Amino acid sequence: MEDKPLAYRMSPLTLDEYAGQEHIIGKGKMLRRMIEADRLSSIILFGPPGVGKTALARVIANTTKSRFEQLNAVTAGVSDIKKIVGDASNPLLSEGRKTVLFIDEIHRFNKLQQDALLPYVEDGTVVLIGATTENPFFEVNKALVSRSTVCQLKPLESKDIVKVLQNALSDKERGFGSMDVKISEKTLLKIAETSNGDARSALNSIELAVITTPPSSDGSITITDEVMKECIQTKTVLFDKDGEYHYDNISAMIKSMRGSDPDAAILYLARALAAGEDIEFLARRIMICAAEDVGMANPNALLVAVAAHECARSVGMPEARIPLAEACIIVASSPKSNAAYLAIDKALDDATNTDTGVVPMHLRNAPAKGMEELGYSVGYKYPHDFPGHVTKQQYMTDKTLGKKYYEPTDIGYERKIIEYLDYVKKMTGQEE
Repeated sequence: MEDKPLAYRMSPLTLDEYAGQEHIIGKGKMLRRMIEADRLSSIILFGPPGVGKTALARVIANTTKSRFEQLNAVTAGVSDIKKIVGDASNPLLSEGRKTVLFIDEIHRFNKLQQDALLPYVEDGTVVLIGATTENPFFEVNKALVSRSTVCQLKPLESKDIVKVLQNALSDKERGFGSMDVKISEKTLLKIAETSNGDARSALNSIELAVITTPPSSDGSITITDEVMKECIQTKTVLFDKDGEYHYDNISAMIKSMRGSDPDAAILYLARALAAGEDIEFLARRIMICAAEDVGMANPNALLVAVAAHECARSVGMPEARIPLAEACIIVASSPKSNAAYLAIDKALDDATNTDTGVVPMHLRNAPAKGMEELGYSVGYKYPHDFPGHVTKQQYMTDKTLGKKYYEPTDIGYERKIIEYLDYVKKMTGQEE
């Protein structure tokens, strides 16, 4: 064990040693009752790295009386599954006990491998524990998911990671308890906060600090903030550019802009940039939000968003963060209206699913000689020839007369639009 990384050595052996995830293994919770009663059914654990998925599987291995087998989906194949299933089906090899099969990174199994596992999970030959950093509802065979209890593990809270670090410093067999390591509670909290819910990252950082810091004359090792700063180069980013956390973060950014919270929106933008997100992707999302959610309440927001897209694409990072932030903030802090969005969808629905009629003859163009004789453009009234630059004439088709698609709100610039449309009705004698 001395040659193993600290994070591996400090993996909890019992439920009482396990830190965090109270929502699924707290006292009285379903999963804890299943483990303590040794009545485990198939489960899939998913969550970000370092939150305790593999650790929980090891706790189950130490707690259950069942046979425990482990595979890694990156290196295992169908033949490995068949061997374990064969042993589980053999009364002599299984000794009459159930077989619990833990598969790490289960999302990396292809369809053939997951299909090969399915019948043995269904008939109870093996009890499956799958671990994945990806959302199993998207990445794992739906039939396999439906036969399992899906448990989502959340990033650990700072207090939980501090507890893990304290255990590592005090444990004489697996940790640094036999060494005189001096570190303040304040520094431990900084490590926990920097790890962003990842216990493995925190343990790796403190291990690096301990083994690279020379002892003082009395044999003690003092870990300061400066030492830890060298061992933690950058704050762990919670999400990657391709996984579920990418979609969660961009969804939160969009909903924060829509919800008029510029502080939250800029935070999620910063997280995306820190993770190396494609700046053009971010700019496109801001443009869409400006058009869909701000809309006609502040038409200038879309102009700023388009300009930010062009600017970000031209200058690149790190300067691109500035126009993106400007666009993000103006979209979040603008009055909101989705009236234009609703209008085009309503009109598209009619255009796609109903007969909307033909364009009135007076609105049609007559570019060629002889077309006017057929009625093209005849009777068209040029609005600028009339008072107020408006005049009464039919613009809708005969089959859509009276239809209302655009219904402006009384928010922001749309108040002026309402005033102008009321003015048009008055000048053309359409007042109700």
